[in-house]
Amino acid sequence: MSGKLRITEVERIVVDVPFTPRCQPWNALLVGQWRVVEVIRVTTDAGIAGYGETVLYYTWGRVSDEAIERVRGGNPADFLGDDSLGAGLQMALYDVVGKALEVPVYKLLNLPRVREWCPIAWWNTKMPPEVLAEEAKEALAQGYTAHKFKARPWFDVYAQVEAIGEVTPPHYSLDMDWNSMLLNAGNAARVLAELDRYERAAIYESPIMHRDVEGNRRLREKTTRPIAVHFGDLSFSTAIREEVCDGFVVSWEGVSGLLRQGALAGAFEKPFWLQMVGTGLTTALAAHLGAVLPFAQWPAVTCLNNYADDLLVEPLTIGGGYLKVPEGPGLGVEVDESALVRHAMQPPYRIEYPKALLSVVWPHGRVMHYASMEQCWADFLSGNQPVQAHGVTLEVRPDDGSGAWAELYARTERNPVRDQRQ
Repeated sequence: MSGKLRITEVERIVVDVPFTPRCQPWNALLVGQWRVVEVIRVTTDAGIAGYGETVLYYTWGRVSDEAIERVRGGNPADFLGDDSLGAGLQMALYDVVGKALEVPVYKLLNLPRVREWCPIAWWNTKMPPEVLAEEAKEALAQGYTAHKFKARPWFDVYAQVEAIGEVTPPHYSLDMDWNSMLLNAGNAARVLAELDRYERAAIYESPIMHRDVEGNRRLREKTTRPIAVHFGDLSFSTAIREEVCDGFVVSWEGVSGLLRQGALAGAFEKPFWLQMVGTGLTTALAAHLGAVLPFAQWPAVTCLNNYADDLLVEPLTIGGGYLKVPEGPGLGVEVDESALVRHAMQPPYRIEYPKALLSVVWPHGRVMHYASMEQCWADFLSGNQPVQAHGVTLEVRPDDGSGAWAELYARTERNPVRDQRQ
């Protein structure tokens, strides 16, 4: 790279990237703002441009005006590894430096490459069994063989696993994430023991509170599947010393932070998956990081499949459950400039969704009504409702314009409402 290379411009391009039609209604309940993506374009005096992205309502660090001013006029290589810059800007700097040196990003990470293909998972939020089954069929068609989904006590997880099993081969694996919704080891042991009987059950993520060290250790003794916890949600030394998990979820917290987490997990030979939500740009970076982290052995989660547009000219290569590490310079992908224009978003950068009543229904007719997924989540996490019952389901009821709907919604806005249909 020429020592004279300087950053001449940093642009923010905010886009509304649509979800796929099947994911849209379910994502809208809690992660609907993930559509809002800020693309950062860094241009140098050599005419080289680098790109990065920030999912504004999810990614670990937004790009500040101060960070942009700090790098403008500087040599992009001087800022590599600076996690304080925020996701999109840091990603763009790695991309532009790699392009200037004509090397892929993984060669800038100062670690030997250990794989050319990285395991990758399809991802879904909370969905009914029949919708998850359709997603699984699509996943197979696109080259995925691993599937992570959000398990929740307002959906029948056993029915979800069985529905997916009916449309996938035996080697199709399922990673289930409760975000602690099973609450304690007493609940979780029964649920995991039943799920252990299913061939496709592969990994159980955060079944109970991470802080419950003894409970997590007991669960590991009772289940035949590995248990994963988020790196950092419990002190690493405690997690290792007390043997609370089999591996980790290593989340996107900047390149340096992620490499540090990966090195620590690897030092104790603990596998992990990289979890970095975004479109094609983020997924490409995940591949470069996975290429040099020996224990990134579990399928990475980027949620790429949720987006109807990857923002790339040519899609990344996925087959047999693996993502090919791009070999081109920088991130190794070309941004589709027409997509940035097509999905351009104007302030305020937020998606407005219509109100809906959420009704959790148990087989015996008991019903709980909620005004939002956040309210439902809090009620279940407080232990107020049954944990992972058979036959339970969630009904989403849009505003039908009736007085009865409006009256019930007004009541649920104040507090969850209990009902009995039978």
